[in-house]
Amino acid sequence: AAMAARCRLVARFHHIHGANIRLDASHTQATRVESFANGLCFSQEPLAPGQIFLVEIEEKELGWCGHLRVGLTAHDPQSLEVVPEYSLPDLVNMGNTWVFAITRNHNRVVVEGEEVAPQGRPWEPFLLIERVRIPRDTLVGRSRPGRYSHILDDLYKMNVLPATARRSRIGVLYAPQPDGTADMHIVINGEDMGPSARGLPTTRPLYAVIDVFASTKSVRVIPVDYGFPSLQTLCRLVIQKHIVHRLAIDGLDLPPLLKSFCQHE
Repeated sequence: AAMAARCRLVARFHHIHGANIRLDASHTQATRVESFANGLCFSQEPLAPGQIFLVEIEEKELGWCGHLRVGLTAHDPQSLEVVPEYSLPDLVNMGNTWVFAITRNHNRVVVEGEEVAPQGRPWEPFLLIERVRIPRDTLVGRSRPGRYSHILDDLYKMNVLPATARRSRIGVLYAPQPDGTADMHIVINGEDMGPSARGLPTTRPLYAVIDVFASTKSVRVIPVDYGFPSLQTLCRLVIQKHIVHRLAIDGLDLPPLLKSFCQHE
């Protein structure tokens, strides 16, 4: 319950951000309005151990090379004299910052000689990372219904949505280790990429870093409820299970808001 309350509190962007970023009134949507850089954003508050900061890609911009960059920093955004132009290399070069570029393929990082832990099945209700259990349904990005969206439904269930596509969901968290440090994990559409960085200090607050870079133009923070799925989510899953595809939701005798909720997720 405490984790859920905290996640709701920090599921928004910090008021300190890059020069080309514009936040909406709720501070949950960040849009780069000019150029391809100066798109650095931070979580409003430092993350708790095991707490994921999750964003969804809302808009893309053609003509640029490169995509979203995600990570963690021990620098309090409020303490920055100037927000760096880039997360890579500028913010990383300041030290105590770990950021990785998201590519079209998955960003799994494997240490030489280390076995890759088997991933849970994409339909399992929870993603397990160390001792952290996160409802998978919220983590997986899906397209909004369109003329051909029903063709893609099975693909999304199999978790093959490209990492940099619109509606893709990407999150970052850290998992404490027995030696007092932490491993950083990046989660892409419900799949844990494994430790992307090790040896992070747990004695300092760690903020999420989201760099709205190049072809990624706008992202939105997605709140994550820890624990059991809500009644609303369970009802949506039952409705989706008993229809041919999501376009059929329009024909159901349901309130418009419920239809929209079932279609979008």
